[in-house]
Amino acid sequence: MGRFRVFLEYEGTRYSGWQVQKNARTVQGELLRASRKLFETPEMEFMGAGRTDAGVHALRQVAHLDVRTVLAPEIIRMKLNDDLPADINILEVEKCPANFHARHDAVARSYLYQISRRRTAFAKRFVWWVRDRLDVGKMETAAGHFAGMKDFRSFTADDPAEKSTEVLIEDIRMREAGDLILIRITGSHFLWKMVRRMVGILAETGRGKLAPAGVAALLEGGSDAPAKLTAPPSGLFMERVYYRGDPRDLPFLPVMDVGRGS
Repeated sequence: MGRFRVFLEYEGTRYSGWQVQKNARTVQGELLRASRKLFETPEMEFMGAGRTDAGVHALRQVAHLDVRTVLAPEIIRMKLNDDLPADINILEVEKCPANFHARHDAVARSYLYQISRRRTAFAKRFVWWVRDRLDVGKMETAAGHFAGMKDFRSFTADDPAEKSTEVLIEDIRMREAGDLILIRITGSHFLWKMVRRMVGILAETGRGKLAPAGVAALLEGGSDAPAKLTAPPSGLFMERVYYRGDPRDLPFLPVMDVGRGS
């Protein structure tokens, strides 16, 4: 059985996340459906590097595909795209070593979140419109408290008794682009709802309702505040999955610029 590395992008609006679920439409489910039709076999694996939540998008998700086939990688890409819905697109397929694992071999991942300062008719599926005025300086100060190896038990819906909630945040940065505030978070891995809760807390500091130093207190002790302030999935994108030796000089740009309102 051959193994292929697959790079893909998708808009998550219509899907209940990446992972296959009963009675729900998922990205992995669509990929498996198209693959079984193309290869005419149920014997395959399509494993992603990360499980994005319902409504979350991906700019360059990575997966590995195990299947017996004589088809060339480019033919696989074209034929799968012919059968996939328009909001899932395979960017590249390449043959890879049999021991490559999309999830286990990843050394870091980055997520991009887009906050819009104005209501937009064209990009509402890809941003979180925050009506309140946000102080980006306070948000940047607050973001610094997330850097390093920290316990994110207050920032996840995962059970700390079942898995470690310690995560290494390698880098967290922000920039303004027109009416957008961009937040990029790079870390070793991410817990369920973790990025959205981090963004929700940063927005709260930007509103002036939480002091930037309050982030440290949320990390030190259990709190339900991050859960109550969870940002919506619409503005979140899995940006990149990094493997050993991959360059990290990714441009920090909007996915879709909402322009400037009048």
